[in-house]
Amino acid sequence: MDEETKKRVLRLINYGLYIMTAASQGEIAAGAVNWLSQASFKPPLVMAAVKSGSRLHELIEKSRGFVVNILREDQKSVAEAFFAPSKVEGTTINGYRFEPAPRTGAPILIDLPAWFEVLVTDVVKRGDHTIFVGEVVEVGLREAEARSLVLRDTGWFYGG
Repeated sequence: MDEETKKRVLRLINYGLYIMTAASQGEIAAGAVNWLSQASFKPPLVMAAVKSGSRLHELIEKSRGFVVNILREDQKSVAEAFFAPSKVEGTTINGYRFEPAPRTGAPILIDLPAWFEVLVTDVVKRGDHTIFVGEVVEVGLREAEARSLVLRDTGWFYGG
């Protein structure tokens, strides 16, 4: 297989860009993710790939839960803040205010338009990312008319 063609073809897959958070025993981690999709209606399941060895990965494994915070199409700068390691100061993480999710305690970013909380049901460890499958157990919507950020619109690539 030609590596350059593979990269170009796989980058044609459409992705959103989200901030995923997790909490365990007083520790908090967050990161920008884009390999995420709904996987079932009943029960409502999602699947998300998280880089193995990351702090976020570690806390999801410990807590068996996470929150996905959905970015608005004009919040590229928020996503950029979560490319760096998590820095928690009071009720902010990487400079953004949060509150704890009802079931997992993972951070819900207050300035983002929507979020959902997930309890992990299955784990697939392959390659350099782990796929966490989980049931959506709570949701929140602050801006019903918001359009979500799409990775392609940022000019960034994560794939291939």
